[in-house]
Amino acid sequence: MRILLIEDDTVLGAATRDQVAADGHSLDWVTRLDAAGDALAVAAYDLILLDLMLPDGRGIPFLKTLRGKGVVTPVIILTALDQVSDRIEGLNAGADDYLVKPFDLAELSARIGSVARRYSGNPNPLITIKDIEVDLAARSLRKEGRSIALTSREWVLFEAFLQRPGQLLSKAQLEERLYSFDTEIESNTIEVHISRLRKKLGASVIETERGLGYRLARA
Repeated sequence: MRILLIEDDTVLGAATRDQVAADGHSLDWVTRLDAAGDALAVAAYDLILLDLMLPDGRGIPFLKTLRGKGVVTPVIILTALDQVSDRIEGLNAGADDYLVKPFDLAELSARIGSVARRYSGNPNPLITIKDIEVDLAARSLRKEGRSIALTSREWVLFEAFLQRPGQLLSKAQLEERLYSFDTEIESNTIEVHISRLRKKLGASVIETERGLGYRLARA
């Protein structure tokens, strides 16, 4: 997934960034709401991690504005505000989950995975595609009983297909998933990673629509 983190605490922000990257997601980190608005205007995100107290305003009005514009991107609130009334306000504003600081980074990973599965229409963390067993919670794959290791980039792309089974994804949409990784995206990056995924998972798992994009084959 490509995630937008809106957090002005540099220590927590860095820890969250490292945890999310270790989980195989790409992440853009901003410390102000105006910067968050700019980021959302130019990039497509799969999830927003939102602090409620930012230097240039509060997160709740920002979230309400997003929902009022029809933005349906899932949002997990990260905040030190721990009153029940604060949680109710956040959820009523359109948040999908609410995590109180300080929180365990492993719990953050679990919450991110849970929200992502709900939005993909598959709340079950265990799914099967052809002869491949996928554990979304553990981020692991097994093919014919054998464990398959994916690189961070390969997992990010495979996850994009898992979240939209049967849907055609363009090269540009797949490139969006990789933009916040440090290395530059070459013109053939997507083709290279799709080829590697096919070698590991099977040639028929990812289908090509020439000139249009790629899709996950139906089970």
